[in-house]
Amino acid sequence: MELQKEVNSLTENPKLLGMFTSPSVQFERIKQSPKIWVPLIIISILYVVGTAFMALSLDASTLIEQGVPEDQADLVLTISKVTVALTGIITPIFGVLISSAIHLAIARIASSTVTFKQLFSMNTFIMIIGAAGLILNMGIRYAIGGDPEIYITSLAGLLNQDKAGVLGSIEVFGIWSAVLTAIGLHKTAQLSKGLAWTIAIIFFFISIGFALVGTLLQGAPKL
Repeated sequence: MELQKEVNSLTENPKLLGMFTSPSVQFERIKQSPKIWVPLIIISILYVVGTAFMALSLDASTLIEQGVPEDQADLVLTISKVTVALTGIITPIFGVLISSAIHLAIARIASSTVTFKQLFSMNTFIMIIGAAGLILNMGIRYAIGGDPEIYITSLAGLLNQDKAGVLGSIEVFGIWSAVLTAIGLHKTAQLSKGLAWTIAIIFFFISIGFALVGTLLQGAPKL
């Protein structure tokens, strides 16, 4: 009976909401039956909602503080809102595409038989976590104000920093996504636990590195 239940569980289609409650089961299902289009459409819609909140949270005073001339602030604000909203459409697609291609290259080096479709599906499902974090943080920013670049759920938000910087990249939903990436690479791509966690941790630190470079280029304090 238990074996039959396990078989039935694995033959079911993976569910996006299951990534919050039973990610390991979803990754096993993705390995057996990878799904792409419907989950990707749902994720894209969620990102559009999140970036719409972000666009609505932008105001001219924030841009002026960032160095935009006051007489150009309204024009730049309008352009920024449109750009931010459009970003919600392309971010999930390019994000999943790039991460899946990199993961596939690593998997091939590690002699894994995982397919690109499986990895694309895996990374699409993982993005539900980032979408939830975006909507939550931007919804809160829209309600209470403040810099939308600083997530409430990041160390920068917790410490009430003026700039996101490196602390802005150390964020609950980002860490959650990194953990799921490690689990997914182990369950779906059948990489060893050590290699899967190493890849996930390296990618997480690379994101922190990009944040550090961005902070340095802006001439802001490192933290």
